Amino acid sequence: MRRRLPGRGIRPEFAQYATLSRAARLLDDFRFEQTDPARFYGAIAADTAQMVGDWHDRPLRDAVILDVGGGPGYFADAFDRRGAHYISVEPDPSEMHAGGLEHRTSVRGSGQQLPFADRSMDVTFSSNVVEHTREPWRMADEMLRVTRPGGTVIISYTLWWGPFGGHEMGLTHYVGGHRAARWYTRRHGHPPKNLYGTSLFPVTAAQGLRWAGTVAGADVVGAFPRYLPSWLWWVMRVPCLREILGTNLVLVLRKR
Repeated sequence: MRRRLPGRGIRPEFAQYATLSRAARLLDDFRFEQTDPARFYGAIAADTAQMVGDWHDRPLRDAVILDVGGGPGYFADAFDRRGAHYISVEPDPSEMHAGGLEHRTSVRGSGQQLPFADRSMDVTFSSNVVEHTREPWRMADEMLRVTRPGGTVIISYTLWWGPFGGHEMGLTHYVGGHRAARWYTRRHGHPPKNLYGTSLFPVTAAQGLRWAGTVAGADVVGAFPRYLPSWLWWVMRVPCLREILGTNLVLVLRKR
């Protein structure tokens, strides 16, 4: 079974797009995740559409795209502009309606049991969802199941030991997820949206790379840190260092 090492097999288009200025823009937008979600998710949506378009082997026009954990649907417009047929699936109805957007192509369902037929999607992706899932690799298996042969699966997620692993709890997650949640609640008067053990879980790069390297029926064509410039992608080949400096791992697989 053919496998590629993390960071190898880089698509030139996305490597050229992954610059230091792009990284700085995205990191700056993170400040608005809670206060101005339309700005934050709009920027992430445009970046995600660029990433998916560069890694998928065919044009996105008329491609069927499944966004697993699509939340309020901020990504829909970004893919519509590329001529794709966008579908999102989200288990939480409050998340689906949080942005006040129309949901013409949204389906309520679980990532661990996707309500779609085998081999029905050209591209299946999830952006910053794995760390909010109790069974992330079961979800990943489901994403592969619904993807057509020759299709692309892209899984991007926040690494627990990186500086953003605690999400709105900041760097306090380094003293423990439950303790960080208690400190946040004491300071703000309410628990964090991303509550450790309930809606936030510690997921590592090693876990994702292990899953991708052993899964049947797909080849790994890319593994890189999403928010770093391409000249730093080598960190994903260094155990321990990748967990801290990588911040977010993107796994790209081609379904056989």
